[in-house]
Parts: sequence; C-alpha cells; structure tokens
Amino acid sequence: MTIKARVRGVGGYVPEKILSNDDLAAIMDTSDAWIVSRSGIRQRHQADAELKASDLAVRAAKKALEHAGMSIAEIDLIVVATSTPDHTFPATAAYVQHKLGSTHGAAFDIQVACSGFVYGLSVVSAMIESGQAKGALLIGAELMTRLLDWEDRSTAVLFGDGAGALVLCADDVAPDAPQVINSYIRSDGQFAKLLYTTGGAGSTGTAGTIYMEGREVYRHAVTNIAEAICTLLDTSGFEIDDIDWFVPHQANKRIIDGVARKIGLPPEKTVLTVADHANTSAASIPLALDMAVRDGRIKPGDMVMTEAMGGGLSWGANLIRWS
Repeated sequence: MTIKARVRGVGGYVPEKILSNDDLAAIMDTSDAWIVSRSGIRQRHQADAELKASDLAVRAAKKALEHAGMSIAEIDLIVVATSTPDHTFPATAAYVQHKLGSTHGAAFDIQVACSGFVYGLSVVSAMIESGQAKGALLIGAELMTRLLDWEDRSTAVLFGDGAGALVLCADDVAPDAPQVINSYIRSDGQFAKLLYTTGGAGSTGTAGTIYMEGREVYRHAVTNIAEAICTLLDTSGFEIDDIDWFVPHQANKRIIDGVARKIGLPPEKTVLTVADHANTSAASIPLALDMAVRDGRIKPGDMVMTEAMGGGLSWGANLIRWS
C-alpha cells in the first residue's frame, strides 16, 4: 500500500451573464458562423465587475467540499491556479482561505496560464504523497474577459470567466485503486511570445491584454500535448485504449480534435464544454470534470486523462483513476 492523492469531490461555478456569439457580432467584425467554424465556441460567461477571482474560486470550492462531504476544517492545503489574481500579492489562495473560514495549513497560487490546473494537480498530488498535506483544494479560477482587447476578434471571441475545484485527500491505496496515478509537465520559454499578455506589474504596471499567434499555438499544442499524453501513458504502464475519458483543456475544438486524432482516441471518449464555456484557462478542466461527474459520464474506477497547453509555452497531462 502507498500514500497517494485521491479525488474526493468536484465543483464548478460560471457567472450568470452569458455573451453569445451574436452579442459579440454586434460590437465587432465577426459572426456566429465564423466563431463556431474556428473554435467550436457558441457562448461564454462573464463575471460582474464587482466579482474577483477569489469570489469565483470560493463558490466552486464550496460545491466541491459539499460533493466530497467534507468541511474546510479538513483541508490543510489550498492551491489556486489563476492568471487573473485579485492582487499582485498576496496570493489569491490566501483570500480564498480566509473567505472559506480557514486559518491553518498552506495557501498559494500557481500561474501557468491555461496549463495551471495540470501543473497544480502535479504539485498537489506530490505534496500529498510526501506527507505535506492530507486534504487539499485545487482550484482554477479565471476572469479572462478582463484581459481582452474587444477590438481584436482573433482573441476576444475565445475566452470566458469561471472556476472549477477538486478536493483531494491522502489515501493508503493499492496500485489499482482510485488515485492520481501520475503527471507530466513541461515548458519551453523560447516560445513565450507566441501567447502572452501585453502588460505586467514589472513592465507596464497594467494588466495588459492577450496577444496570441494562433496558427503557431495550434501547431505546438497538437504536437506537444500528444507527446505529453503518450509519454505519460508509457511511463505509467498504460495504453491509449485504457483511457475511459479524455478531459482536455477547453481552448478550441480544433485543437482538441487534432490531439484526439493524433493519439488515436475515439471522439466519443472526449468531454467537451468549450461550446458553452469558451476558454476559461486554468478553470476549464475542473469545470469539465465537474460537468462529466455530475451528469454520470465519469464513474468510479474510470481512467481519466487531462491535458493542457498554455503560455510559456507550458504543457502537460495528468492520469487519474477516478473515485
């Protein structure tokens, strides 16, 4: 028996306000047909101005704790993956900790753009396995619509706001029991300028807006993500056919389909939320997991593969036997 991280609960939150493709077509040179054909996106959610990333994170976290049947007193680690923090410092996780009523354990942020959840799960599971935490909240929370240039249709149509959370706990398990099996994460900073924001506290003093070289990002995404999945499966002793559910970062349906084709995964095994949520960066995978668990697709014992690529460039994958 070995101490491993086990998923105990999931939760998600998206703001009530919806921006349809037609809404965007009214303010920029675009159309529903153009957006759908290039991304698969039909709508996205936008948070009210008074809401911060920590507010979205707390709402998702409460749902995850309820789903797990646990209280915040049982959590000694809170990790928030976000590119839209409440402040430059302290960590948004500290605000989440306070708003949830906790004064113990550790709370910190991870900033790896759209790869944040994949990196976060790697870090959290490693901390649990090493004995540094017994109960953890991993949250992806993003206000991506606040980083958009609404005159740039190449990026403004792609992003939305939302938060998703997982509760993970230490468990003494057998190799074939539900657990976070393994993770694979990589970065290559020579491609940082393919996807970034034009601002920053240490440069312009502003948040800036998203800049992306879409064709290059697509090319790197399909190649790097497929390589990450195959490497992770190989090092973990599994094959593509062992995957029950593929839960990718919901950036763009063309990227998702391209990766699935490259690794030979049947499309019916893919969980898709991009049409309704758009790209919610680090929140997209836990939001998709929440939906697929609650609608009954993902069941205990299922083998789940997650993956993402984001600014950095950064990319990676996680392999989970669901509980």
